[in-house]
Amino acid sequence: MKGFVVSLLGLWLVPLVALAQQPADLNTITAISVSGGTVEITGSKKPDFNSFTMTDPPRLVIDVSGAAFQGVAEEQPVGNGTVTGIRTATYGTESASIARILIGYEREVETDIQSSGNKLVVKVLGGGGTAVAQATPTEGQGTAQGATAANTPAGTSAQDAARAAASDRESQEKAVKAAADAARAEREAQEKAAAEATARAKADSDAEAKRQEDARLAAQRQDEERRKSEEAAVAERKRQEAEAQAATKRAEDERRATAQAAADQKRQKEEEAKTAAEEKRAAAQAAADEKRAAAQAAAEERQSAAKTAAEKKRAAAQTAAEQKRLKEEERRAAAQARREEQQSARESAAEEKRQQAAEARERRQQAVAARESRARPSQGSAAAEPRESGGGAVSSRRKTMTLVGFQQQADSSRVFVRTNEPVRYQVSTTGNQVVLELENTRVVESNNTLPLDTHFFPSAVSRVEAFSGAGNSVRVVIQLKQGVRYETRQDGGLITLDFPRPGR
Repeated sequence: MKGFVVSLLGLWLVPLVALAQQPADLNTITAISVSGGTVEITGSKKPDFNSFTMTDPPRLVIDVSGAAFQGVAEEQPVGNGTVTGIRTATYGTESASIARILIGYEREVETDIQSSGNKLVVKVLGGGGTAVAQATPTEGQGTAQGATAANTPAGTSAQDAARAAASDRESQEKAVKAAADAARAEREAQEKAAAEATARAKADSDAEAKRQEDARLAAQRQDEERRKSEEAAVAERKRQEAEAQAATKRAEDERRATAQAAADQKRQKEEEAKTAAEEKRAAAQAAADEKRAAAQAAAEERQSAAKTAAEKKRAAAQTAAEQKRLKEEERRAAAQARREEQQSARESAAEEKRQQAAEARERRQQAVAARESRARPSQGSAAAEPRESGGGAVSSRRKTMTLVGFQQQADSSRVFVRTNEPVRYQVSTTGNQVVLELENTRVVESNNTLPLDTHFFPSAVSRVEAFSGAGNSVRVVIQLKQGVRYETRQDGGLITLDFPRPGR
């Protein structure tokens, strides 16, 4: 049985060598099924295969040449008491691909591999040995026939007895000769049979020796092929392990890159959320500042109104006191006038003439200034022309600035100055600074000289400050964030300067 298996393995090695020279018309293995101890391998064409066994644990390896797997798992656990599992692998080049099927068994078994069309059927044999029928040759036996002694009847003669004895002796000699011939013929037949048996035995021995040598050579070729297959499998396994390590490294690098990208995206989102929160806080702060500024402006407006009312009361009281003082001075002046009547008359006449001339001149200038003020707003420039007050004649009495303030309008910011009566004024611009100068005016309340800080408002105006200037004048200095066009108007004792919002 072992000699038959060895010779069969030797026959399997021949297709494997020829397969390496075939074109890459691959046999596609699509299914491997297990039923008990039978494994069925289905391909797209008739398989060309080679097989060998391995031990510890028991395994059967089948290499199908010019084949590849499609839809077949690399590992298929079974565990049905006979087959433990099936593993598959493909190696070789595309033009010489080899599909390997490794079948694991629970114990050492004998298998039978049959090819049926496009299928390979691997069965586990039930018995361990094969019965051998022995044929025993039958030898022909020669039987010596002895002469039967004739009973001589009693009363015969001696002659008859002698003839009978001679005849009996002749018969015995013939029988002996026949027995000797038969024995010689038997011996010759036996010698011939022995020679033929010796020749057959020698021929069988030579044939068996040849078969054993062929089997040994086939086994040696199989061992060499198995060694090469194992070396190829080891090399393929190393290559696959190297590829797996490279793939694992690439996957790890990709995972790190993905994690880094996710971390960067998360950090960017956090920064965007932080920026949005800061912008929201800034917007809320700006809204709060604007609301606070509006409240402050309203409070200042109320305070300004209250101050204006108080100033009006003080001005009325001051006017009354001034009138009383004037009356007293007039009485004293009348007394003095009587003493110096002539001189006073001349001076009064001259003064009246000068006054009338000054008033006429002032009325003409006021009319011109009023027309120019209404016709076009004042334009900020490096050197603005002075502008006189409008709204009628301006008295020669010294005026009082009662209030300076700041107010936010719908589309502009307003700086306003209030006096107890119309005044003559001049507006000039130098860089980002606008100066409003009130002639023949004084500041009575010290609060009116405190600076107004307006830089936190959405306005072109940054700061407003009033102080006493040279020659009995009051200077209101308006500091701008940037140079813009502005408009100046006077309405009675109120002078306004409107500055448009930046960007308008």
